[in-house]
Amino acid sequence: MLGIGNSSRQDDALGWRFLDFLQTAGVSGFDLEYRYQLQVEDAELISGYEKVFFVDATTEVTEKGFYLRPCETKSPDDLTSHSLSPESVNFLCRSIFGKKPECKIIGIGGIQFELGKELTSQAERNLCNAQDFFIEHLFTYI
Repeated sequence: MLGIGNSSRQDDALGWRFLDFLQTAGVSGFDLEYRYQLQVEDAELISGYEKVFFVDATTEVTEKGFYLRPCETKSPDDLTSHSLSPESVNFLCRSIFGKKPECKIIGIGGIQFELGKELTSQAERNLCNAQDFFIEHLFTYI
């Protein structure tokens, strides 16, 4: 599971906070990796797994404050970029390593992304909703 974010940028820490929760709750069966952003090298990392979750903050409006959806494959627009989307990492994994892990994205709604350590109250609620959903359906994903 790759948590993407930055704990010094308010709601951008949502991906990391989700992983922190899993670790604190003692949820096993997942390797947890923290990333500021996804890079080409992450294609090699995910090639060693059958299932992968990318967890990140989103500004997308969602019904429950988060979404869980399949991670499609998408050719990167610019491989010289320092940051790739989960879809691009998935594409590179398939193209370079011939591996096709089942990838999903957990997007958790965030509002503020300025310098600061605290999540907004809405982001906290969205994080709790995502955590509750994941724990409730955990065995579906292992």
